[in-house]
Amino acid sequence: MAGELIDKPVLQILGQKKIAGTQGPDRYRMLLSDGKYSHSSAMLATQLNDKITSGELETNTVVQLDKYICNPIQADRRVMIILEVTVVGTAAEVGSKIGNPTPLRSATEKTAAQEPASVTSSSSAGDPQPAASNPPATKSFYSSADSAAAAQPSNNMRVYNGGAPTGFVDAPTNIHPIASLTPYQNRWTIRGRCTQKSAIRTWSNSRGEGKLFSLVLIDESGEIRATAFTQECDKFYNLIEVNKVYYVRKATLKTADKRYTSVNNDYEMTFTAETEVNLCEDDDLPKMPTLTFNFLPINQLESHPPNSTIDVIGIVKSVDDLRSLTSKAGKELKKRDITIVDESQVQIRLTLWGVDAETFDGTGFPVVAVKGCRLSDWSGRSLSALSSSQIIMNPDIPEAHQLRGWFDSVGTSASYSEYRRDGDQGTANSNSGNTNWKTFAEVKAQNLGQEKADYFTSKGTIVFMKKENCMYMACPSAECNKKVVDSGNGSYRCEKCQRDYPNYKWRMILSVNLADFSDNHWVTCFQETAEQILGKKADEIGQLKETDEPAFDHLFTEANFKSFVFRMRAKMETFNDDHRLKTICLQALPVGCKEYNQKLISEIENMLGVAAV
Repeated sequence: MAGELIDKPVLQILGQKKIAGTQGPDRYRMLLSDGKYSHSSAMLATQLNDKITSGELETNTVVQLDKYICNPIQADRRVMIILEVTVVGTAAEVGSKIGNPTPLRSATEKTAAQEPASVTSSSSAGDPQPAASNPPATKSFYSSADSAAAAQPSNNMRVYNGGAPTGFVDAPTNIHPIASLTPYQNRWTIRGRCTQKSAIRTWSNSRGEGKLFSLVLIDESGEIRATAFTQECDKFYNLIEVNKVYYVRKATLKTADKRYTSVNNDYEMTFTAETEVNLCEDDDLPKMPTLTFNFLPINQLESHPPNSTIDVIGIVKSVDDLRSLTSKAGKELKKRDITIVDESQVQIRLTLWGVDAETFDGTGFPVVAVKGCRLSDWSGRSLSALSSSQIIMNPDIPEAHQLRGWFDSVGTSASYSEYRRDGDQGTANSNSGNTNWKTFAEVKAQNLGQEKADYFTSKGTIVFMKKENCMYMACPSAECNKKVVDSGNGSYRCEKCQRDYPNYKWRMILSVNLADFSDNHWVTCFQETAEQILGKKADEIGQLKETDEPAFDHLFTEANFKSFVFRMRAKMETFNDDHRLKTICLQALPVGCKEYNQKLISEIENMLGVAAV
């Protein structure tokens, strides 16, 4: 802990403390001993957490540190990040604590312990610090500190001058591991490789306009996401390049929003006017890690929550044409859908946007790896690339080589299942039976759809339909279903497409009240499900509405009191501070008597079994 390089030291674990992650993985702080001294400023890398949960690194275990980082956080105080470890003796084999180790103290801590309490509880002269971020130096291992790395770094930090307009004056000697950063520190320097860099995005809202870009920095201890807004975006965008190593200091840290990032860190960084970034050109630096992935097999995506950000790799099986659409803000967007597959023999749709969509070339069934794409539950399961996503064609990594070998030998002739388009729990097998059966009373009692959409199946009978305003004239374009306005001159105007059309198509939004033995429930049926219930296509129904109103009314009368097996999606929505459950019917299937009777028999047998016990 004095800074000397020790190859594979052997130490004993005397204790662990779990540091709960706010939105990311938990971390573990370790109390280590060499038999003479003990030291608590040690953190286990998150990729080794399973060694704690499995009991492999119990108290009294003797271990060999195969790979670790030991960096200063004060002039004579260091924090250790354990990256790779080998068990030399298990806790059962060792039995107890070896020796009688005493806590190892730095010179600063020894001096602080000898001074009066009024001195040790304050910051060094000339540099007052908030009490919350400057804990007493003699804090014990089992105190309530967030981590050993939360101590304040040295006030005499030297920084690097590489000629860039960032203010560095000397090569930094006090480099913090990325994994040790917390919002409670206010003086630190990290050294990391930029593995991702997004395009510049713009925004406009009631507070004004602006732009931003984000990047990901990685070192041997972990990774962190950083974002630069407006002035900092202009200042740093052209300075920072992917795959180069940089020193960064004087940025702010906050809790990461896991809805918008897959970076494995509880915190994220924001560049400010004081932030300093400089290129690291030292040839003697330790080898910095490059872009890392945490790939998920395609057939496992149904077990992950919608709107999460994931990494995926697959073979490009098919590529759709480039399409244009207009956003709600009136901005023209370019998109392209591609279909990717992997060894699980499940295919999924991945949507690319902007330049990525325009320049994508799927010739020759290439391997594509995407870091940080959005998982959606729309139409089952699908993927969408984000502005921060890293898309790499035919990457030189083992997973890509294995996938290429499999596809060339097996995959070209394999058959693939796909995530169900009706949205029934994102199931990959379109032939699987209905799942998650619920009565309407259970739907109301269980408060479905509070945090995310819930999918369920019910057998219900139609008791009422609102035929008023159940149809509207829509844009005839295949990509657009927006309502058109009758111009009065034989043409119909679509404001979304900004075009006039000589005709239109009929679309349906049908509100239906369903009932079962337990309760009733209002659901919304869109085009396809409304057609399934009424037994006619929307264009035919629209024609009856215009030319034969009695036949139109009779169509709805005939559909009343018919029973179907409904697959539905429930999600709580808020409008004008009013919270209400909105249920959408995804599919209405005729009741299969044989299959439904088997379900009822199975339920009866289960109840009898419970009663017998």
